[in-house]
Amino acid sequence: MSIPLGGVTMRERFCRRGCAELHRVVGISRRSFVKAGVLGSLGLSLGELLRHEARANPNSSRRPSVIILWMRGGPSHIDTWDPKPDAPAEYRGEFGVIRTRVAGIQLSDLLPRSARIMDKWSIVRSLHHHDAGHSSGDQICFTGYDSGPNPDQNIHPSCGSIVSRQLGHLNPELPAYVMIPRMVPGTGPAYLGVAHKPFETQADPAAPGPFRVPNFSLPTGVTLERIGDRRGLLRSFDHLRRDLDASGQFQALDRYQQQAWDILTSPTARDAFDLDAEPQAVRERYGFQPAFDPGAANRCGAPNWAQRMVLARRLIEAGVRLVTVDCRWWDTHVLGFDSLRRGFLPRWDQAFPALIEDLEARGLLESTLVLAWGEFGRTPRVNNDAGRDHYPNVFSAALAGGPIRGGIVVGESDSKGAFPKANPKTPQDVLATVYRHLGIDPQTVYHDNTGRPIPILPSGRPIDELC
Repeated sequence: MSIPLGGVTMRERFCRRGCAELHRVVGISRRSFVKAGVLGSLGLSLGELLRHEARANPNSSRRPSVIILWMRGGPSHIDTWDPKPDAPAEYRGEFGVIRTRVAGIQLSDLLPRSARIMDKWSIVRSLHHHDAGHSSGDQICFTGYDSGPNPDQNIHPSCGSIVSRQLGHLNPELPAYVMIPRMVPGTGPAYLGVAHKPFETQADPAAPGPFRVPNFSLPTGVTLERIGDRRGLLRSFDHLRRDLDASGQFQALDRYQQQAWDILTSPTARDAFDLDAEPQAVRERYGFQPAFDPGAANRCGAPNWAQRMVLARRLIEAGVRLVTVDCRWWDTHVLGFDSLRRGFLPRWDQAFPALIEDLEARGLLESTLVLAWGEFGRTPRVNNDAGRDHYPNVFSAALAGGPIRGGIVVGESDSKGAFPKANPKTPQDVLATVYRHLGIDPQTVYHDNTGRPIPILPSGRPIDELC
């Protein structure tokens, strides 16, 4: 029961004090707080939110954020971050090794720039899971759960959708979760609803010419004022249907439409997505290579995902919480060494170090965790087509920024890169590390469409050796 005090209930007075404290510490307006609703309904109390934010970045005024460089297709761990120079040739492959800035750590000899900044990033070499399918592997790495009968569709929410649900209300002018350029399997919201889908750029920063996000384009003759009038009319028409809707879908759609409106009318969002405003010299540091086609026999052409990384940095700098960059397509079954030598690894070795150094120069690296990985690794034995096939039994991930200390290798694969030999880790451990950085409790429970309570992660512990 709420007891009125001078016309204001105790609950209202507490809410106002909470809003003021939230604004004082993390810069959120009372209007945004009220629009978002009670924090407890989001799985986080006011006190917990403030504690998590402070613990995630004790020395930074910036909120923690994440960039996922999704190397779809599965990069070969042996030919990138976990070379095996002493293994037989059929396992070792065609590449040599290079020493890095950190004594004792070696990389593929096609990654010299990455080697020079090894003190700024780290490697987990003992990841493993059980599924060799692309889309089902995507689901494991983005959600922490196995896929359902259709691995292209989420039955559990992606880490980005969890971030949107937990943190999206803190800055309604920007989407909390962005996909560049569009969704891949595993990145959907599942039972969290359409309001927590990623904002897809659709337009590809890798394409030639000006970059224009279609979501920000209005039809000729349509003004923001006219859209505002139409929104009011639609609200009046939908009032009865919304009152009768027992499923909650209209409420979710309302939140989605409100977010879309906030973003569309926000100069902050427009500026963040304006890639053409980025200085040319910065874009050139990441790389401007044309599309690479290693031949009709190999479908693994490498697009210029370097410019996608530039946009990701812009969005993080503006305040987006989680950006996933599609860095496909590392599915090197055929002519794999040729693909890696001529396209993938030189491009990666320019863009990945450029991103880390750019974030550091702008004071963003300490608050931004960068995670580079794919859904699995590649077979330790080279196949008959000079490539490697799908292999989830052991693979690697690269991490930098946020709480990650550079120059560390966690775990070890065996002499042929076939299985974890020491300190095995799982995708759930990686996701737990990401959630801890963001101040999200992975044991927070949401209810699926049947009403069953499901934790954010079914298992996993943060990788403390990295921090």
